[in-house]
Amino acid sequence: MSTYDAETRWRLILGPAGNDGLGDAGAGKGEAADLERALSWLYDRETDGEANRSIARGRPGSGPEHPLDVPDWINTIHELFPKEAIERLESDALHRYHILDVVTRKEALENVTPSLSLVEAILRCKSRMDAHVLDTARAIVDKVVEDLKKRLCDEIEHRLGATPFRHRRSRFRVTRNLDALRTIRKNLQHWDPDKRRLLIERPEFFARVRRFGPRYQVIVLVDQSGSMARNIIHAAVLASVLWKLPSTRSHLVVYDTEVVDLTPYVDDPVELLLRVQLGGGTDGAKALQYAAELVDMPHRTILLWITDFEDQADKLVREVTALVGEGVTVFGAASLDDQVRGAYDHGVAQAVADAGAHVAATTPRELVGWLVERIRR
Repeated sequence: MSTYDAETRWRLILGPAGNDGLGDAGAGKGEAADLERALSWLYDRETDGEANRSIARGRPGSGPEHPLDVPDWINTIHELFPKEAIERLESDALHRYHILDVVTRKEALENVTPSLSLVEAILRCKSRMDAHVLDTARAIVDKVVEDLKKRLCDEIEHRLGATPFRHRRSRFRVTRNLDALRTIRKNLQHWDPDKRRLLIERPEFFARVRRFGPRYQVIVLVDQSGSMARNIIHAAVLASVLWKLPSTRSHLVVYDTEVVDLTPYVDDPVELLLRVQLGGGTDGAKALQYAAELVDMPHRTILLWITDFEDQADKLVREVTALVGEGVTVFGAASLDDQVRGAYDHGVAQAVADAGAHVAATTPRELVGWLVERIRR
């Protein structure tokens, strides 16, 4: 994207609303005109009214010679805008204007940028997709899930999958097993005072051993009401990683007014997510009762409960009190988002905390850190 003068930038910001003040002389020229057309295609919906919100055809504001449909628009913004702007435009198309064609047409999905927002939309719209579109959507979900695994769960695999045995040296030269202190001590004689550098001739490494003792049981319980899509994505990834570790045994249970145990699919988070049905009411007490039936060893069980607490406080308090009384550790994640911006009922959350649960609005990374520390105690 080129650099534009102040007048052009204001035209892009204001759209048609700026014509009275800026005039028409500088409009419709070169790349700036293409930018304006792409922005107009999306944001003119604020003033066009319901009659012009269909996107199965070209937008009236796009110009008769260059009508835009969804794939055209996606291709245009990818050519003209930087990455940050593309993500914002696609997010507005999905959530502000509810343009479902973005996620229900194969040619559109093939050109859209994989993101959490897009996966949320796919989960909400998958019932509208035919088999060919669903295959394309599955590939997008798989890419986002793999990226989340790398970002969120490396710490779990590193700290719970294997632990360093610090009194034994290893022949296996793996970066994460580097014994930095021993390496420095063994190579001090190679210090170069002129260059002020320590030359490492022989790095030292820890051996790593698996510790198999009584496993922790981690029950991930997720409210699947319509506002909780992003939370379910993070929960599915977390449960799938825990499932593979020798030190934990995980379950994933979702609920609205009914409870669905998705543990049989927890090793395949993509398939699991495509089975989730968002929306409906909420019966957290019934879900907590089901989770209680899964508990084998209460003092080695962690219940990660992800919810917006929009529920009946007295029933939740009764179930949480019973679980905590048995020795189960209950963590209520009130908002599982990188910006911690999810809305939740503060009064009900406080009542649950008073009943003995740990309650916090937290990021996925912070929740992972808390879980690791709890298991390693």
